[in-house]
Amino acid sequence: QVQLVESGGGLVQPGGSLRLSCAASGTTFGIYEMGWYRQAPGNQRELVAIDNYGGWPNYADSVKGRFTISRDSAKNTVYLQMNNLKPEDTAVYYCNVRGVDFSYWGKGTQVTVSS
Repeated sequence: QVQLVESGGGLVQPGGSLRLSCAASGTTFGIYEMGWYRQAPGNQRELVAIDNYGGWPNYADSVKGRFTISRDSAKNTVYLQMNNLKPEDTAVYYCNVRGVDFSYWGKGTQVTVSS
């Protein structure tokens, strides 16, 4: 089992920044990918950014140039730096970790972009 604890969400004005964190604990051996997804009301959950160990990060087109995913392997923690936030970025953001035969989700953290 892997436990995920997300933090860093909140309310921010358009153009502002937030940094999300997701710390994984438990049986973390075998994780090969950590990433972020989001779900806005009435929408399906969508990929925001993933860090596939050994490969290049992958971003949704809507966040390229504004969001940056990074990882601290020693801490089993993945971060999402979000800059120049827009109202359309408002959603619940979920952390996800994957291994060969498992996938775990965090409980989500709310990000609201509004003036």
